[in-house]
Amino acid sequence: MAKIAGTGCISVRSVAAVSLAAPLESLFLKAAAGSRQTSKSRLVHACSSSYMCGLSPVTKPQQLVLDSHQNYLKGKDGQDYYCSKTLEELKETTRVALRKSFDDDPTATMKLIDHIQRLGVEHHFEEEINMQLERVSDWKWCETEDLFVNAHRFRLLRHNRWPTCTDTFNKFLNKDGNWKESISKDTLGMLSLYEASYLATQDEEMLLRAMEFTRTHLTQSMPFMAPEYKRHISQALELPRHLRMARLEARKYIDGYSREWNHNLALLELAKLDFNMVQSLHQRELVEIQRWWKELDLVENLGFGRDRPLECFLWTVGIFPEPRYSNCRIELTKTIAILLVVDDIFDTYGALSDLVLFTNAVQRWDLDAMEHIPEYMKICYMALYNTTNEISFRILKEHGWNVVPHLKRTWIDIFEAQLAEAKWFNKGYVPNFEEYLANGVTTGGTYMALVHAFFLIGQGANKEAAAMMEPYPKLFSSAGKILRLWDDLGTAREEEERGDVASSMACYMRENTISSEEEARKHVRQLIRSLWLDLNSHLTARAPAALPLSIINASLNLARTSQLVYQNGDDLTNTTYSVKEHTRMLFSDPISSEFLSSPKLADL
Repeated sequence: MAKIAGTGCISVRSVAAVSLAAPLESLFLKAAAGSRQTSKSRLVHACSSSYMCGLSPVTKPQQLVLDSHQNYLKGKDGQDYYCSKTLEELKETTRVALRKSFDDDPTATMKLIDHIQRLGVEHHFEEEINMQLERVSDWKWCETEDLFVNAHRFRLLRHNRWPTCTDTFNKFLNKDGNWKESISKDTLGMLSLYEASYLATQDEEMLLRAMEFTRTHLTQSMPFMAPEYKRHISQALELPRHLRMARLEARKYIDGYSREWNHNLALLELAKLDFNMVQSLHQRELVEIQRWWKELDLVENLGFGRDRPLECFLWTVGIFPEPRYSNCRIELTKTIAILLVVDDIFDTYGALSDLVLFTNAVQRWDLDAMEHIPEYMKICYMALYNTTNEISFRILKEHGWNVVPHLKRTWIDIFEAQLAEAKWFNKGYVPNFEEYLANGVTTGGTYMALVHAFFLIGQGANKEAAAMMEPYPKLFSSAGKILRLWDDLGTAREEEERGDVASSMACYMRENTISSEEEARKHVRQLIRSLWLDLNSHLTARAPAALPLSIINASLNLARTSQLVYQNGDDLTNTTYSVKEHTRMLFSDPISSEFLSSPKLADL
């Protein structure tokens, strides 16, 4: 039975299945063929801090098993290569440039840090970046009247959670407290201010006005700009940097940075090689995921349900882009894949009486509970029960925590929220907006994913931090609401055509007695913007955060990935195409690198 619109799982909700690109399909076929033969597949847990480069060929797929001191790369000839020569020269060249840049030009330092982070290689230079950001923070910035420099500094420091103050912009305001019209002629400055405005918090009215001021002027001036400026501004207006998915931004920015006449060649080559190595890591993770999914055989045994491990993996890469979180990506993908099937049972296939029994069984969380549920539900229950316990056992071994009570609670909450939606549908009940949204955050899987991630990473996992999981942190709730709302913006019309009776827009329209869906959509977008202001407040906290930075970043990344997946609206064809393109770019197509054709680094 179809029920309410957009149960909002962390998935490409209600989008047609995405075909695998040929190279990924090949990987999946290898995984399926070897899954019964190779039970212990060793995957690299993180990319080595000392990447090794080229060039001894790998002749068998089974040899794609690496230890922490080796890396794998696909060459231009299609051969698979183990890396045997260190890339420390590339990193050292960039490291030296970063260390000396501030003495030469503080603005150049900020630009270099920005390039490093956008290219996705900041994990190599975390210490150096923090050292230079400390100098940038202490720099006598107030002496410059350059809008670009002031806005760029503000955005860079806030993005990296350094103390910032909007007083830096007072010099650009007139006596009435409005932005001076004269700055509208500074195109780069306006673009930099526009990007900075997206890191505003609720009480920073100045930046909120800057967002509208810069957007209006940049949009009006675009027809008169040079093509290069027009390209940058068009991309920013479509999706500001702060809202972009990190890995996809790295992939696209490598192309853009290579076209800049003054690009740093060593940094560019490092970014290309790093992207390809992380891509190969993701391919190995996908092999492991598909092996597990094939052995689980859940969808085939059920005879229904979404079979989308690749899309689930796209979400986890969006949430945890750092190479070192390989295990977390693999385990989270498993939970999201099962969540999709659970959602399908509640959304389409389960009778209400059976859904009540299913929920009761999960609440009991023991094998005896299966006696009272239909056969097809037993298959799903066992998959959920075993996978959750296996993840819990892994966490116990690695971090010494028994987290079964925490993990099972997230699933119980999901089942209870799903059952509530099923009852709404059967009664024809349309909840109020807040009731719908609060329930939708739970059914969407945000709490489940972030609680699992918190314990899988283990960083800062102590009794005090674990206690914050009950009730769930507001940070999780804000990110989950953004997911729920973007999901509705992208899929509500299609689901309403199937007979679903509620979405965030429908609830808002009913509650406020308005007939315009466009007005409701505008309200939802404004609410998303407001929720981002709440998320940004976690970037300004002066005291040490109770939650680890990795989980704060993951929450922001979940919100970013939601927009990436659903921003095309409910044009089903375009949404499907974009997801297919994202998976191809991130997991299938390597970036051509001059290094493999000319491994000498002397000229870099």
